[in-house]
Amino acid sequence: MIPALRHWLHRRRHPVRYAQLDQLLRNQALSRKQVLEQQRRDLADIVAHASNNVPYYRENFSGLDGAAFQKLPILTKEAVASRLDDLLACDADRAQVKLGHTGGSTGKPLAFWYDETKHELMRAGMMRGFMMSGWRPGQKVMYFWGARHDTAKGGVFGGGWDDLISAEKTIAAVEYSEAKLNQWARAIQAWRPTLLYGYASAMSELARHILANRLPMPASLIGVYSTAEMLADSQRELMQQAFGCKVFNQYGCREVPNIAWECRHGHMHVFADLVHLESVEMEGEARFLVTSLTNRLMPFIRYDVGDSGRLLEGDCPCGSPFPLMEMGLCRKNDLIRTRADATFHPAYFNRLLYGMTQIRQYQWVQTEIDRLTLNLVAAAPLSAETVAGLRDHLRRDVDAEMCLEVNYLDDIPRSVSGKHRFVIGLK
Repeated sequence: MIPALRHWLHRRRHPVRYAQLDQLLRNQALSRKQVLEQQRRDLADIVAHASNNVPYYRENFSGLDGAAFQKLPILTKEAVASRLDDLLACDADRAQVKLGHTGGSTGKPLAFWYDETKHELMRAGMMRGFMMSGWRPGQKVMYFWGARHDTAKGGVFGGGWDDLISAEKTIAAVEYSEAKLNQWARAIQAWRPTLLYGYASAMSELARHILANRLPMPASLIGVYSTAEMLADSQRELMQQAFGCKVFNQYGCREVPNIAWECRHGHMHVFADLVHLESVEMEGEARFLVTSLTNRLMPFIRYDVGDSGRLLEGDCPCGSPFPLMEMGLCRKNDLIRTRADATFHPAYFNRLLYGMTQIRQYQWVQTEIDRLTLNLVAAAPLSAETVAGLRDHLRRDVDAEMCLEVNYLDDIPRSVSGKHRFVIGLK
């Protein structure tokens, strides 16, 4: 199917998404001054909406001046976990809202409310981000993703007829061995996508395999997008060598997607028409606080996303009006490897704990090649049946000889860097 026809069909199938994309592209044509003026208006509107319509904010913003934005209390992951229902707007149609999950970069599993409007805006924002590489709607994108509920039919990157007309193909990247890496490389060769999108760790492992086996990549590739993890310079260089194209960084989270995207000049641009981003000194580091300007269903205002970095002055040669930022140390994930030389992404282990709301914090630690320890800070112990189910999953999916030990702690110590690592593999 030719790109122009795919694009026409996709617009017909997702009119809301494309209407949102059209507006986002118009925003991109504004001046920096106009973008920031609109951002200030949107920020005031979302604070007023939350104060009047969301129980949590009605309680916590009471008596405070919304105009003094930086004096408003910080929304923590603990508050999201413990006050989930109170963070849903009173006028929300509960028949239409859905419950999403995230493992959380700081090792705290979270649930959050979303609806189709948020989902469509997220996809529109992704499309605009992809367009910063030179990609255009109708051209092929191949996703390497680890969350099974996202790659299943109906998920964010679910398959079926919609994948055909959107020119999208998704490879489940939870676990990978040399054989699977070879299958992925062959899939790229056969399908000839324009963009690749996936975890930094998975894409760098695939790049290593491609170079080691001298597998030529198609000339159709113009970019590789790294997401969900910190992108190291060594990983970027490896990927650019293997795929023969530029590597772009993308920053966001499930709760607040599309925070920042990298342009062809190598600068990270904050999507200031979608979010307000602060860099605040906390616990000895410059911590990001993010506010979604568009999520009226479950507002995230001054949300401590758990990552660090700083905002930058100046303009970019690309001409984008969106301000600049740079990442600090963030989301340092580890991989779990087995004696069969298979590699498992942290997303697999996050998924095992979805829905266990008594867990306040967790950390998976691989102590031996066939032994895992699950450290928990929990309001109540897991039931014997739940622990048995976790062991069954690990033995079925990871290693038939994998042993699991569960420890209950008052606190899980942070690393020297000050970050909580939610999966620690063998070195």
